[in-house]
Amino acid sequence: MQKQILATGFFLLSFMFPLKVTAQNYESIYVFGDSFSDTGNVFNTTARAIPPSPIYFNGRFSNGLVWVEYLAQQLGLNFNPSTNFAFGGATTGFDNIGLASLPGLQQELNSFTAANKSADPNALYILWAGTNDYLDYFSGGVPNPSQTVANLSEAVTSLAVIGAKNIMIVNLPDLGKFPVTGGDSQISGYLSTLTSVHNSGLNTIRNFLTQKLSSEINLIPLDVNSLFNRIIAAPGEFGFTNVTDSCIGRDLSVVPIEVPTPQVACISDKFLFWDEVHPTTATHKLIGELAFSALLPVPEPSAVLGVLVFGAFGAVSLHKRK
Repeated sequence: MQKQILATGFFLLSFMFPLKVTAQNYESIYVFGDSFSDTGNVFNTTARAIPPSPIYFNGRFSNGLVWVEYLAQQLGLNFNPSTNFAFGGATTGFDNIGLASLPGLQQELNSFTAANKSADPNALYILWAGTNDYLDYFSGGVPNPSQTVANLSEAVTSLAVIGAKNIMIVNLPDLGKFPVTGGDSQISGYLSTLTSVHNSGLNTIRNFLTQKLSSEINLIPLDVNSLFNRIIAAPGEFGFTNVTDSCIGRDLSVVPIEVPTPQVACISDKFLFWDEVHPTTATHKLIGELAFSALLPVPEPSAVLGVLVFGAFGAVSLHKRK
């Protein structure tokens, strides 16, 4: 049903605006971030030990493809792992909460800029990080949203300086609603507050950078937070039956000693979460669809078009453009 709704929306846009219905023809996608976007970097670096197979799919921290791969498909691109610098466990700084030897976001960017003195202006650059800055709380860390947002601001600026023109900045889902909280209301409330402060700060810094950087630079917001909230509030609309538990119980991606078996009997496509931190591939697919919608050009204002687009896309929780 969701695919039919999306197809109807795209058809209507195509009929009314035949020259403006598809996203920009990006030549490639460059990805920086953590396990939500990692397509095998940690897996390959740890000799295919983390995350353990077959409970995790081919080095993804999920049971299937992750959102950037689904996005590439919709953009008509063959996803290139060599342009994905995201490492599971990465914080927005230099630390990695998974393995100390692995990079954080700043190191990912340094690796990219060291090898690329200029960025491809026809590529899409994606930044999604921050979750590990806050989950470090479970290891005794003291989360600092101001520093986390400042790190992301630095990341955006470093890409813009070398010529990146299209940069997608992804906010965080409500971490207080993740299974990792174990149902503890105090922990849940704390993580929800951190998420709210983070997303507010991220929005502020994006608006600031939009004014500060060249007008040629397009900072594209992706509101994953609203998508998750909508799914959790009305799971049936998305085909989910469980948005509170996880299919395999705890996060097993940090235990490479032996291959675990699922701790919760589940039909994975009906679950929002694969483990206590990571979404299922069904959820990733929705994120990929949301990202694609964020890349569609905005036509001239039209009351009729607004009704059509809202009707076509609203049911799948696509965010309102700003």
